Amino acid sequence: MGGFYKEVNIKIDLPTAAEAIRRIEANIRNGKALGAAAIKIVHGYGSTGKGGKIRKEARRYLEEMRVRGVILDYITGEQFSIFDEQTRRAFGRCADLRQDRDLEQHNNGMTIIIL
Repeated sequence: MGGFYKEVNIKIDLPTAAEAIRRIEANIRNGKALGAAAIKIVHGYGSTGKGGKIRKEARRYLEEMRVRGVILDYITGEQFSIFDEQTRRAFGRCADLRQDRDLEQHNNGMTIIIL
């Protein structure tokens, strides 16, 4: 067990979806360079109540990065739970995730990226 994680709020100044993806991409590069095990991306849920464009685009992008092998995995906020196998595997790479305030909160406005 080891590795640290960092939290990044990519929605702070209401960027476009394209800009949000650029921020995620830059944070993945930066996180890897710093030796982070995970990154928590706060992207928000969207004001429509149906899930915002940034959230949808971020997760589409992360799935593409997972398939390409750029990241190991990602965990949506809704599934970030001790009862989720993916989350338990992530604890093995980054024990600090056990202390995250969104664990068990089903917060669909964030996503954990496993590097």
